Amino acid sequence: MQKIVYYVASSLDGFIAGKNDDISQFILQGKGVEKYQAELLKFETVIMGRRTYEFGFQYGLQPGQAAYPNMEHYIFSDSMKIENLANSVHIEKKSIHRVKEIKANSKTDIYLCGGGDFAGWLLDNDLIDQLKLKLNPIIIGDGIRLFGNSITNKKWRLIEKEAFDDGLLILTYEKE
Repeated sequence: MQKIVYYVASSLDGFIAGKNDDISQFILQGKGVEKYQAELLKFETVIMGRRTYEFGFQYGLQPGQAAYPNMEHYIFSDSMKIENLANSVHIEKKSIHRVKEIKANSKTDIYLCGGGDFAGWLLDNDLIDQLKLKLNPIIIGDGIRLFGNSITNKKWRLIEKEAFDDGLLILTYEKE
């Protein structure tokens, strides 16, 4: 069975965005970001929550459009309604059964895009298999937490680390 991989940028204090979804302090270019972008091409399936999908609208993504042309999209939301969805975009009710079904049928590992509340819900339900943190050398202090309001206590094992000249680290962890 394929893995769900939470591949996400984080500040040193565990935020994936600052107040008002601000990501301006994060490293947005360079060799680490290029590595991340190249690795995204290996995924054929992406899952995300409504807020992550809507975050793309401020960067030109049109409602119903695929954020990643090479991936089948599953947006989990109990409230989102979009009429004209691309063939590769699906809106799903938040369901553990549905996530497991997507995982069982995916040809590649699954990219968990964005996070916060949705990633916390997946973590609480033991559905994240691997963490790939693009650890940025910044402290934000407030904003969207890496795992939202999750209080799950779980140990992870570091399996790979890569450092870049701009201070970015890519740290890969698997569940113990």
